[in-house]
Amino acid sequence: MITVSVVDDDRMLIDGLAAWLAGVPDIRLTGSAATVAELLGTERSPAEVVLLDLLLADRSDPVRNVRTLVRLRRRVLVVSVVTSGDMARQMIAAGAGGYLTKDHDLAMLVAKVREVATEKVAISPELALGWLADRDVDRPVLSPQERAVLLAYASGMTLTAAARSAGVQPGTARNYLERVKDKYRKAGRPAYTKLELADRVREDGLAT
Repeated sequence: MITVSVVDDDRMLIDGLAAWLAGVPDIRLTGSAATVAELLGTERSPAEVVLLDLLLADRSDPVRNVRTLVRLRRRVLVVSVVTSGDMARQMIAAGAGGYLTKDHDLAMLVAKVREVATEKVAISPELALGWLADRDVDRPVLSPQERAVLLAYASGMTLTAAARSAGVQPGTARNYLERVKDKYRKAGRPAYTKLELADRVREDGLAT
């Protein structure tokens, strides 16, 4: 069962989503709010995936919203009317697990929720090709979990401490680091040691 919460100021959309998800057996809507602050202040139990509207009525900064949720170990799927590959890249760079435009149907939304829940990077189909083509070819795409372990480990933590910081087991953290190293190797920028990983974090601006 994947638990989902929604941050969106469109009440009609939230009500429609709640009604539709009632018939989806593996996804349960557990909360909704008009702002990130409201969600964090009212949620009884943190949902696994947060559906986050890009442009909210409180005019909060989308990048800050994503980073706030990611720091709290939420997986974020940004859902927006903005059909911009550059905006999608910004949200993924901030730690979001995916970006979906609102012109898709609910079946597509459910598919992307499942992808984000399984730590895949989920992008709107019409943006995916251009997004992959336009991004720096030597900068690998990291999942939010891979990024969290990398940042903790590269900051000087032991593997055990990095695992604890990212909320995973040491064995899982080790697997994430191996995946990160493999991605950098395939991008032509191998990083085998902690110092080399720290260099990649700095070069790619991952800690900002």
